[in-house]
Amino acid sequence: MELTFALRGNILYTPACGRLELRPQQYLVCEKGLVAGIFTELPERFRGIPLHDHGDRLILPGLVDLHVHASQYAYRGLGMDMELLDWLEQNAFPEEARFAGMDYADAAYRVFAEELTRSATTRACVFATVHRPATLRLMELLEKAGLRGFVGKLNMDSNCPDYLRETTEGSLAETRRWLEESAGFSGVRPAITPRFIPSCSQRLMDGLGQLRREYGAAMQSHLSENLSEIAWVRQLRPAAPFYGAAYAQPGLFGGECPTVMAHCIWSGEEERALMKERGVFLAHCPQSNMNVSSGIAPVRAWLREGQKAGLGSDVAGGAHLSIFRAMTDAIQCSKLRWRLVDDSLPALTLPEALYLATKGGGAFFGKVGSFEPGYEFDAIVMDDAGLPTTRQCTLAERLERVVWLSDGLPLAKYVAGRRLF
Repeated sequence: MELTFALRGNILYTPACGRLELRPQQYLVCEKGLVAGIFTELPERFRGIPLHDHGDRLILPGLVDLHVHASQYAYRGLGMDMELLDWLEQNAFPEEARFAGMDYADAAYRVFAEELTRSATTRACVFATVHRPATLRLMELLEKAGLRGFVGKLNMDSNCPDYLRETTEGSLAETRRWLEESAGFSGVRPAITPRFIPSCSQRLMDGLGQLRREYGAAMQSHLSENLSEIAWVRQLRPAAPFYGAAYAQPGLFGGECPTVMAHCIWSGEEERALMKERGVFLAHCPQSNMNVSSGIAPVRAWLREGQKAGLGSDVAGGAHLSIFRAMTDAIQCSKLRWRLVDDSLPALTLPEALYLATKGGGAFFGKVGSFEPGYEFDAIVMDDAGLPTTRQCTLAERLERVVWLSDGLPLAKYVAGRRLF
């Protein structure tokens, strides 16, 4: 089926970080799943294609979630008075153990897939659990829904409860089988997913590096999230000069390995320099960073350095799936860092936060997250009619109100040129 059509409405996007492009009452054309352009009038060659007229509503690029735990969705909003390592022991690990049962996994992942489909998120990097059959079921559900993204079967052979701990050989064998069984998916692809360095032995990491090279998979994990975690990594990997080096040694840190690292709050200059050199994506998860008392990431420094960066909901460390909420949390956290930590790093602006939520994070998937010609056609239509005001708002102000005040649920959603609803 040729995915060629046009949308009409108020078109907003960020072709560069901090630059908000406003195209009121214009036409956005999708040609075979890609953006053909934005026009004040439809060119002759597009006359007669299907037109979806969205009136005075706002049309934005689909939002990108670079870090979310599908298996944790059931307990979002719980345990927010604990720090990271305690939170894992008391919340994350017991819940994830339930995914050994396919009935529970199917029910839980159906809820997650339905909620993600209803949201403004069009692409996501998703963590599952150590369980291969359940991870494949999650991928099936997301693929059927029409979403795009990466999904990871977790690996853990160390420093975790016995009921979740894999043997090194078993973890690698199950990961190989999962990579082979997931080869048939097109929109949802596998990502090697060691939970974090403390949960993976050196032998397991070396084996995952070999599997990644063999299958050409992407990679995702956590990095420099919490000071206690970093101190633990120093004990476990004394030869590594910094946390990221423990991923780099087995070949799981950018370069030929497409990599997303969540948090990176405490990444030092040497670690960040290697991330920039190797093109590692930093997933900023502001709500989770607050909820589990990890810290305030220096996002302004990342942007000044030219790091590849985007936003993550980090459910259930973050209590909300909405990337609009991640945008506002990112702005608020940056204000606190500017005021309380480092006044040389100004707070984020709304156009910068929108860039991180769209083109910034979207770059991990290729040409995604913008309405520039040749980009994959991911779009959401937001209706601000339910946000009454006596003010005469500009288009930029209407966007601001949608980000800060709406429920974040789009009226219509398109992924790679396909309309989901």
